Order: sequence, then structure tokens, then C-alpha cells
Amino acid sequence: MNTIPGSHADLLERPLYGHLATTRPDGQPQVNPMWYSYDGEFIYFTNTTTRQKYRNVQAERRVAISVNDPEQPYRYLEVRGEVERIDPDTDGAFFLSLAKRYGMTLEGPPADAAERVVYVLRPQSVSYQ
Repeated sequence: MNTIPGSHADLLERPLYGHLATTRPDGQPQVNPMWYSYDGEFIYFTNTTTRQKYRNVQAERRVAISVNDPEQPYRYLEVRGEVERIDPDTDGAFFLSLAKRYGMTLEGPPADAAERVVYVLRPQSVSYQ
């Protein structure tokens, strides 16, 4: 069952920036703006295995993302869920697809492609305005 309300699905379908919240080892939250994509079931993010965010997700798979509408700043969607999988993206293909989604044209994979992964988030609950 899809937890994303139809009234706010556009916030995941448009190339907006999502703020992905994870939990650091000391219990403190860490929030970073992230590129993402949404296929109607899962939300996908890219990161590298060398970053703190990766270590956070490895230790605690429960995360949250918030996205607000730049045309109506008080209109937002918060999605909470669990990272179901972390898939390798060592050829940088997913990174390149996100770059294209966000209006960038890149020649070849990113320099850190060997460390690239894809977080596959299954939404479990939402709040929205």
C-alpha cells in the first residue's frame, strides 16, 4: 500500500531537494540535502561508502526525508521509513541518472563511482501540509 498522498506525490516526482535525516552513532540527528528519485513505491538516494551518512544508515536503517514546495514553502511532505536495501552503484549509472534529473550533463561516471551506493527507502509513514 502506498503511503504517499496523491495531493503531495508531485513533491517526490519533481527534481526538488530532499533533506535526509539519519542518526549518528552518538544518537544525534544528521540532516543533509540530497538528490533523490521516486518510482511510486521506493525513494532512491545516492551516497558513497566513505561518508558519515553511509555509516549512519548502516547502523540505523530508519530515516526520514522532508521536501518542501519552493512555490509554496509551507507545503511539505515528510516521509519516514526504513532503508530496505543498499545497492552498489560502482559504475555511477544511478548517480548519472540523478544528475540528468537535476539538469546536469556529465561526461562519464563521477570520480568516486567505485564507492557509490544507492539507498532504497520504503516509505512507512508520512506527514504533510
